[in-house]
Amino acid sequence: MDDRRAIDPMQDPQVRGIVRKLAFISDRPSERDSDVAPLFPGFKFDVRLVAGITPIERGQLLDFFIDRPTGMDGWIINLTVDGIGQFFDGPDEFTVSPGDLVLIPPDVRHYYGRHPDAQKWWHRWIYFQPRAFWGPWLSWSRPRTGVFLLPDSGEGNASEFFRLFVEVDKWAGLDDPLSIDLAFNRLEHILLSAARIDRAGQSSAAHMDERVLAACKLISDNLQKPLTVAQIADHVCLSPSRLSHLFRTCVGTGPIQWRDAQRVQLAMQILRITNEPIKALSAMVGYEDPLYFSRVFNRHVGMSPRAFRDKSARSDNAADTTAADPDRG
Repeated sequence: MDDRRAIDPMQDPQVRGIVRKLAFISDRPSERDSDVAPLFPGFKFDVRLVAGITPIERGQLLDFFIDRPTGMDGWIINLTVDGIGQFFDGPDEFTVSPGDLVLIPPDVRHYYGRHPDAQKWWHRWIYFQPRAFWGPWLSWSRPRTGVFLLPDSGEGNASEFFRLFVEVDKWAGLDDPLSIDLAFNRLEHILLSAARIDRAGQSSAAHMDERVLAACKLISDNLQKPLTVAQIADHVCLSPSRLSHLFRTCVGTGPIQWRDAQRVQLAMQILRITNEPIKALSAMVGYEDPLYFSRVFNRHVGMSPRAFRDKSARSDNAADTTAADPDRG
């Protein structure tokens, strides 16, 4: 059985809504439209997990190549669900078809779109910042110009990946912490399954360097403390330069950048579930200067801590209203 036939993108509950919205857009959508805005250049990706589907049709609004010369701050995993896509051009070019996965690390050039000979390219994608222990699952054996390719094995995996991508998107669209955790759980399942398929038949597998794991644990246990790279490196018996190199190799970013991302994720959770003043919150997550904390938060999330709290409160109120009135919407 060809498992590619098991992927029916029109069974994806989000697709029909996106197609309808695109039919009424003349240029690009408002950034407030969480379904469509990420599909266009200029959208602010940040430390949050963001997921979606891009239904590209020949000659339609989304029929252009994404070109980000310096890549992005986070990772993207991409699943083709229909048609044929093209990554890069010239001697570096490769194509993807239904069931193929592509994993793009941070700071690596993005250049991809519908293959010129194809009528369409529909692909599901997830943008994420990895958790510390995911490192061994993020280095597949088929690197292509800085990105990783995992072709469909034809052994019944494509439909399961499709289901998991849809679930990540569903849970990531909700603001409460447990839903976000469920989204990360499904993403973990995707990455573990992909790594397992990639390693099938290999005699050995890469492991996360234990010194990097120890550094991540030290940082996570002391997010409120102003640890320097030198102090972290000393704790794991490495030089600062060696630690930074290993950290980027295993995690995809530097130790201070990773710490900032963890601090911001913690701050987002506190903002969602408490009324802690911003000044007190900044100290709780390791920033003595509330203004500097706000700048870091805004750089990662695209809005101030106060705006994020207000947005989360509005989402919670809307969810409560819908729950109280099941006929609404």
